[in-house]
Amino acid sequence: MGADLSALDHRGNPMAEVKARKGKLSKKYTAALAKITFDKKYSLAEGFKLLPEVSFAKFDETVDVAFSLGVDPKHADQMVRGALVLPHGTGKTLRVAVLSKGDKAREAEAAGADIVGAEDLIEKINSGWLEFDKMIATPDMMVALSKVAKVLGPRGLMPNPKLGTVTVDVTKAIREQKLGKVEYRTEKTGIIHCVIGKKSFGAEKLRENFNALASAIIKAKPPTSKGTYMKAVTLSTTMSPGIKLDANETYAISG
Repeated sequence: MGADLSALDHRGNPMAEVKARKGKLSKKYTAALAKITFDKKYSLAEGFKLLPEVSFAKFDETVDVAFSLGVDPKHADQMVRGALVLPHGTGKTLRVAVLSKGDKAREAEAAGADIVGAEDLIEKINSGWLEFDKMIATPDMMVALSKVAKVLGPRGLMPNPKLGTVTVDVTKAIREQKLGKVEYRTEKTGIIHCVIGKKSFGAEKLRENFNALASAIIKAKPPTSKGTYMKAVTLSTTMSPGIKLDANETYAISG
């Protein structure tokens, strides 16, 4: 079943080890840790208010959330996976590649794709070129796409019809990716990690993005999942310690 995230920091490190390493941690990180009560489950309002107080990096950090779910991803019928466009995007500018030809290739170019190609793009990828963040493909290119599946798959770049990245509506797919579409999927431990924006978004926009993501994950609960589904939730920035949020309040979002 999913790991107990309450005993982990946002990077998956046991909190006992984090506490033991305090002498090796930076002064800023240690000061941030001191502002968090580790055995407390913060309300969503408290958590998002506390986030900037424990964020100490000088750059505009990415904000992440980790959900520990009561599922066993080893069973296909308990895999939680999906995608959605966040209300306020992710704050990242994505480079979108489109694998298509003919009219669809011209449509992709008009829609703002960063690179468009067919067999030539496949050859370029096979030669080691991977300067894009998302790939969209039309269904007729799936046979050609299989030639680079072993390259794209491990990097999370393989187009998938369930995620809307294999489609004939390339304009819509490109627009969604540019607006801030995120994909979520349970890892082996039953944990989903996902970006919900940038620190500069502020609490209100981050909270709205969080609510949209949490609602989607809750609605995707597998019928075979038994017991507690939303076991633990942790909020963090790129460099900050994790803030444990109230999983029960999170689960009530879609109610």
